[in-house]
Amino acid sequence: MTAVETTGLTKQYGDLVALDDCTLSVPEGELFALLGPNGSGKTTTIEILTGQLEPTAGEARVLGHDPVTDPLAVRRAVGILPEREDPPSFLTPREYLEFVGAVRGIDGTSARIDEWADRFEFREKLDTLATDLSEGERQRVMLAAAFVHEPDLVFIDEPLVNLDPLMQEEIKGHFVDYCGRGNTVVLSTHFIEVAEELCTQVAIVSDGRLVEERDPRELPDGMSLLDVFRAEVGMANAAAGSP
Repeated sequence: MTAVETTGLTKQYGDLVALDDCTLSVPEGELFALLGPNGSGKTTTIEILTGQLEPTAGEARVLGHDPVTDPLAVRRAVGILPEREDPPSFLTPREYLEFVGAVRGIDGTSARIDEWADRFEFREKLDTLATDLSEGERQRVMLAAAFVHEPDLVFIDEPLVNLDPLMQEEIKGHFVDYCGRGNTVVLSTHFIEVAEELCTQVAIVSDGRLVEERDPRELPDGMSLLDVFRAEVGMANAAAGSP
């Protein structure tokens, strides 16, 4: 079954085309990356797929739901971690995750919170106000919020921001394990090494256009994802008349 499917997805702001005719398909169980420079259209794509933004043209289906006509169904079904999102400063991680659990209708919320706090190593900070947490601790709380209801599909924008190297490895291992159990993770990143190391499929995005889609594990000998990225983004820029 397909977790995400788009056809001709386009978003335009006046003369600015933020996303241009994006067509992609993400099967269930995929660890899928949208890879591209800042401003290339990755976040716009995720915002459309999660019902936060309406496209100018095109269609999308997320776990069988239309994010334009039924955005609430999409948001109920998936986990979402936007870029640079923090828990409310006036709540503790426990209070925030209890709120998420209530909204999501989770049974046994307290046990789930303890489980994810252990997994992402902030158990000792569960009752500390979010304003007193480090940036990395806040990021771990938000990751827990995206996964606490154990959705079939999770969207994550720049997942490793503010995390120390050891925690980055823990989180990457969790993504691989989560998809290994049949779930799907769609992440947005501008770090080539993250996409190459983790992902089973990578869509390279440049200036709002999907210019290449590759399985990093199937690249020819001697070729890296960086080589593909340089070639495809270079050709895309040349075709667009960029310097």
